[in-house]
Amino acid sequence: MFPEILFFIEIKFLDIVDILFVAFLLYYLYNLLKGTVAINIFFGIVAFYLLWKLVTALEMRLLSEIFGAFISVGFIALIVVFQPEIRKFLLMLGTPGFIHKRRKRFLFWKFDMSKPVDLDIDQIIIACQKMSESKTGALIIVANKSRLEQYVETGEKLDADISEPLIENIFFKNSPLHDGAMIIHHNKIKAARCILPVSSNQKIPASLGLRHRAAVGVTEQSDSLAIVVSEETGGISYAKGGELKTKIQPNQLKSYLLEDLS
Repeated sequence: MFPEILFFIEIKFLDIVDILFVAFLLYYLYNLLKGTVAINIFFGIVAFYLLWKLVTALEMRLLSEIFGAFISVGFIALIVVFQPEIRKFLLMLGTPGFIHKRRKRFLFWKFDMSKPVDLDIDQIIIACQKMSESKTGALIIVANKSRLEQYVETGEKLDADISEPLIENIFFKNSPLHDGAMIIHHNKIKAARCILPVSSNQKIPASLGLRHRAAVGVTEQSDSLAIVVSEETGGISYAKGGELKTKIQPNQLKSYLLEDLS
């Protein structure tokens, strides 16, 4: 009797692939929602869906129809409620570095999308070191493969060559361009005084200000790199992929940039 029941359910290779892909998507969705209020809504939706499947399997027709109506109509509500998380997930999938970082996990993705980026790193490092010593607040974004045009449009376009005096002058506290972010792309200072999205990550220490949250925010939504100089302490921080490293030295900053841009 038992062998007949076991062999009644036919499992194909595509079924296994389907399960693995669903598990993969749920895992990354959970990581995106973890630590936010939306995680409770996510668990509530999963519980409601499992309950609907249960009453359907038990052939409770009335409850099944009611729950089914909620599921079909609730899909639109789901998009509205999870709009920031869905947007973040789609941005993550569309980031060129997404496949590169996970290539070891998926052996069939063997193509390489990396390309060396020409950048005058030394001028940036010297400027950051001097601003750190003088406690001049700064937020520098180095665009990688994403051009960040939507954020460049919010600031003052410069399209200037990178130089240490120019970076310091822009972030000088009496400069009209000091408030906001500087965006660098293709070895050019594309714009200054740019407005960036602020991260809502609860893991960021409360002692850190909006510059640090903006640095994390833009790196969460793109493959860019962010450098922050604290106005209060003069400490240098570095953000990549939504992760923030604080209290780093200029030589460490140079190593991070060389590694992440090559």
